[in-house]
Amino acid sequence: MFKFDTAQKVFDLAGIKIGGQPGENPPLMITSMFHNKDKIVQDRKGNFDRERAKEIIKKQEEMTELTGVPGMVAMVANTPDEAKIYIDFYLETTSMPFGIDMWVAEQRAKATEYVSKLGVQDKFLYNSITPWDKDIKGQVQKLKDLGIKHVVIQAFDDQDQSPAGRVKSLEAILEQGADAFDTVIVDTSVMNMPSTSFSLVANRMIKEKHGLPCGGAYSNGTHMWKEIKDKWGLDGFKAMDAVVQGMSSSLWSDFNFSGPAVTAPRVFPAVASAHMLLSTLVYDETGVIYDNPNLPLRKYYSEFIQKLQEGGSRKKGK
Repeated sequence: MFKFDTAQKVFDLAGIKIGGQPGENPPLMITSMFHNKDKIVQDRKGNFDRERAKEIIKKQEEMTELTGVPGMVAMVANTPDEAKIYIDFYLETTSMPFGIDMWVAEQRAKATEYVSKLGVQDKFLYNSITPWDKDIKGQVQKLKDLGIKHVVIQAFDDQDQSPAGRVKSLEAILEQGADAFDTVIVDTSVMNMPSTSFSLVANRMIKEKHGLPCGGAYSNGTHMWKEIKDKWGLDGFKAMDAVVQGMSSSLWSDFNFSGPAVTAPRVFPAVASAHMLLSTLVYDETGVIYDNPNLPLRKYYSEFIQKLQEGGSRKKGK
C-alpha cells in the first residue's frame, strides 16, 4: 500500500525535493496570496498591504522551519502588470519558490515571459498545462523557449471523472510533449470534498504506472463547501479543513495546493502530524524510515525512531 515497485521520480524545485516513495519527502505546500477576498488586497492594480503580506510570508517560512513541511506561494493576479508587482515584491521578501495563478492562458503567458526576463526560472513553478488548453504542443514549445523548468500538469476528464479518467487525461497530455521539463508534477483535480478520494486514488494509480509526483488542490474541496461554516461554525470548518488537508497529504500526495497562506499556522501542523503517522505506517509495511532530516517524525521523535530501529535489528537477529 505504501511502497511502489515502479521507480519514483524525485524533482528538485529550488532545493525542495518533490516526489518519491510515500514517506520519503514531506509534501510541498503551495499556498495562495492575492486571491479574491484576500484582506491584504486593496485593489486589482497591484496595491496591497505590504507589511501584512510580509508577515504572512515570514510566518509560512517559520512554519516550514518548525514542521519540516516545505512551502511556496502561488500568487493570484488578473493581469500581467498586476502579476509583475507581486513577483517583484515576493522575490524581495523570500527565497521560497513561487507560482502565478492566472486562469486566462494568454495573460498567464505574458506573466511567464516576465519570469523569464528576470531569469528566475529555477524558482518558478508553472501552473499549469491543462486538458482544456487548445494548443498543448505550442504551449510546451513556448515554455521551453522561455527556459521554464518546472511545470504542473492538470489531469481531468469531463467525460470520465473517475480516477482512471484522470490517468487517461494525463497520458493524453504527456503524449503531446508535456514531459519535456526538468520537473513535471501532476494535479489530479479536486472537484469537491468527498470526491477528493478520486484524486487520491488517481495519485496512487499515476505513481504506480508513471512514477510521477502527484497532488491536488485539497483546499478546493474544503473552502468551496461554504454552507458548512453556517452549520458547523468557524471552528468546525477549521477542523474539517485540517483533517482533509492532513489526510489527503498523507495518501500518495507529493504536494498540496493548500489554500490561503494565512492558514499556514494550522494547515502545516495538520500535514506534519499526518505525515508522522504516514512515516510509521511505511515503517510497519517496509521496515524503512527515510533519512531525510526534514521528516516531521525525525524532527520530533528521534528517540522513538532509534528504539524502533533497535527493536527491528533485534527482531532480525532472532
